[in-house]
Amino acid sequence: MKLTRIAQLGAVAAVAALTLAGCSSAADTASTATPTPTSSDVEFTIDPSLSGTITAGGSSAQSNAQTAWTTAYNATAKNVTINYDKSQGSGGGVTNFLSGAYDFAGSDSPLNADQTAQSKALCTEGGVNIPIYLDGVAIIFNIPGVTELKLSGETIAKIFALQITDWSDPAITKDNGTALAAGAITTVARSDGSGTTQNFTNYLSATQPSVWTYAAGKDWPVEGNVSKQKGGSGVVEAVKAGTGTIGYADHSAIGTLNAASIVTDGTAVAYSGEAVSATFEAAAVAAPNGVTGDLTKKIDYSKLTPESYPIPLVSYAVVCSTFKDAAQAELVKSYLGFVTSSLGQSVAAKNAGSAPLPDSVLAEAAETLSAIK
Repeated sequence: MKLTRIAQLGAVAAVAALTLAGCSSAADTASTATPTPTSSDVEFTIDPSLSGTITAGGSSAQSNAQTAWTTAYNATAKNVTINYDKSQGSGGGVTNFLSGAYDFAGSDSPLNADQTAQSKALCTEGGVNIPIYLDGVAIIFNIPGVTELKLSGETIAKIFALQITDWSDPAITKDNGTALAAGAITTVARSDGSGTTQNFTNYLSATQPSVWTYAAGKDWPVEGNVSKQKGGSGVVEAVKAGTGTIGYADHSAIGTLNAASIVTDGTAVAYSGEAVSATFEAAAVAAPNGVTGDLTKKIDYSKLTPESYPIPLVSYAVVCSTFKDAAQAELVKSYLGFVTSSLGQSVAAKNAGSAPLPDSVLAEAAETLSAIK
């Protein structure tokens, strides 16, 4: 998307300052180059005269991106305050949105049917799910002396289902072509309702149904030798502090931890923006919730290819199709319009390590936002 020239310069300068300051955990691995709008960008303008406060929260996966987006947006819209509470997780974000406490929720899973029905009391027609962030669920580990690890989907499912409990297990040896030293495995999972858990269990349920017999959902279903932690940061810290630990988290939040390459049809694929973009392009299909303008996407795991990263994370802004306050609607539309611009997506890519959403999805987002009133 093309911003006005003033907005371009302000946002790019903000991104440069943000990246050089290293203010997000992903800054260690993100490029320090500033994003450059291209001729393929779609036009978008930030109104510098806007003022007010946007209250939102939810997905911890979006945390680094939300920090970067806010800084870049405020380079032009200096009188707009954006409060995004990452401590809530996707589940808490949606709950607070449905109660009327948030202008929008960040959620790594779209509203379900019951939540969509509830949203009609708040939003007249109902809430819409707009994709704003594309990343991957990383399988993070802390094994003494091991910096590279390959795991097939079946092995991952067996580890997290507590069917494989030692790092010397033959299945892990087969995946890596060499035996790891014996040692107990401790799995680390989310204790709070989490869209990251939803995306991870979606993958396990769809690709390993004979092993992973639990229903996909926001709540971790396995009890036993599991260290449950609140928030993605809690999972990352527990894996880092432990020995022989393995967990899952949004890739942008893992910092210096190592992540496994995932073996699909004999090919081991590490997370990269290119690999997760390939997944989205090949496997994301529209699954609207019935509210006009909804952009819910569903991953068809049967369409995964050996070149794609098999555990994508598509995260949404959940927002009303109709606001009770027109001025507040304009504030939210402006901010999310920047977030879903090509420059906004570049801001997230540079500072959170995410993958830019395809232009076709950004165009759909612009159409949905334009219809919000």
